[in-house]
Amino acid sequence: MRDRLAFLVAILLLLLTSCEEELPRMDDFKVDFATVLVETENVRFRLDNGQILTPINPEAHPNARNGQRVIINYTPLENNRIRIRAVTNIFYGAILSTDSPAQIRQDPVRIQSVWVGGNYLNMILEVQFHTVPHSIALYRDTASPSVDLHLGYSRNEDPPGTTRMLHASFSLNSLREGDSLVPFQLFINTHGGMRKFEMVLE
Repeated sequence: MRDRLAFLVAILLLLLTSCEEELPRMDDFKVDFATVLVETENVRFRLDNGQILTPINPEAHPNARNGQRVIINYTPLENNRIRIRAVTNIFYGAILSTDSPAQIRQDPVRIQSVWVGGNYLNMILEVQFHTVPHSIALYRDTASPSVDLHLGYSRNEDPPGTTRMLHASFSLNSLREGDSLVPFQLFINTHGGMRKFEMVLE
């Protein structure tokens, strides 16, 4: 009985010791859409809320191009300084014009998220990708009295493949009229049918 009690005490002490050991803590990090700002040899990132981030390790994004839209994974530091963990370029385009939205190629997609951030319309979509590059664009219906935007998306006859996340960002600057709010409608064809989003450019 005494040996069994000693064994239980030893196990209890071992458990208490292991509970007191602190596991290594990962750095906090954030993931945001941003715009690259290249000024001479300096690289910074502007978030869609206007905040400017200065990396302490700009070499982590060696091929930075001014105005490029990216997804930035970073650890926040003091005074808007950051440590870059990863930077990924994403598709970036402006609004095109059409007076015949019915003629736009609109292969269906699955929508993860669609939102307006600053002067941009941002999208995260699920698509099936095999080997052929896909095409994406945003069109404004010039025949409509309201501001109607249509997402154009084509698989370009790519055969079924694996599910990929498609990140895209479109400039909404051409919709601005002074400082007034600009309401608009966005149409995206999904596997469940056409979706309409009521959105506002602030």
